Amino acid sequence: MSHIDGLPPLRDVIRKHDLQAKKSLGQNFLFDLNLTSRIARAGGSLDGVTVIEVGPGPGGLTRALLAEGASRVIAIERDQRCIAALNEISAHYPGKLTIVEADAMQFDPRPLLGGAKTRIVANLPYNIATALLIDWLTLEPWPPYYDSLILMFQREVAERIVATPDDDAYGRLGVLAGWRSAARILFDVSPSAFVPAPKITSSVVQIVPQSNPLPCDAKILGRVTAAAFGQRRKMLRQSLRSLGMDAAALLAAAEIDPTKRAEEIPVEGFVRIANIFAATGK
Repeated sequence: MSHIDGLPPLRDVIRKHDLQAKKSLGQNFLFDLNLTSRIARAGGSLDGVTVIEVGPGPGGLTRALLAEGASRVIAIERDQRCIAALNEISAHYPGKLTIVEADAMQFDPRPLLGGAKTRIVANLPYNIATALLIDWLTLEPWPPYYDSLILMFQREVAERIVATPDDDAYGRLGVLAGWRSAARILFDVSPSAFVPAPKITSSVVQIVPQSNPLPCDAKILGRVTAAAFGQRRKMLRQSLRSLGMDAAALLAAAEIDPTKRAEEIPVEGFVRIANIFAATGK
């Protein structure tokens, strides 16, 4: 039995339910309950907090979240094979685990929250991690329903999230994260912690939403950054032509040197460009 909750070790759970990780679902399971407990604690106390977890798999992190005192966990899992294992955790913590069999990309948890203080904590499936983060960063209305995100990413993606101008990793993701949140890498996780072991190091990232980010339309900001970083080695006067307007005039109105490249422009610069572009009605 596990020392954190008296439930069977995760290896036994995997064996019992024949839960081999599927590459097609981006699955890499965490067996080390000391590590999952560290992730659960990473965002601070869970007392009185409802936690949304995406991709719980056999429930290693789910168990840690409940053992660390989460008032409720909403576990969103699209792999039907994992539901029986999660139901066993639910039975051990009556009334505290809500299992939702759904695709997290299509599921809105807000109707289940009832205004409760909410945190999203997840070892995200690699194949949807970036798309989910963009969805969470571009939610409306803002501030969002969650107080923070504690998420596992491939190290390369984590570096893109926290990157600032002149970092090699700075791009669209860094702009979106820097616009509406404060993001930092908390710690790395070795490939050996996972089954199966990926070829790369992972990182746990904390993302805390800003209450009053610079006003901007998220979709327009996305278009502008996609154009700018789509040709990141070109000057902005060239890369922004794909927006379908006079790039030089747009940059002049935003008071940005047209010979600059995308990786040199701070978040507030991209916000100015996006707001002026939006005002043209494009």
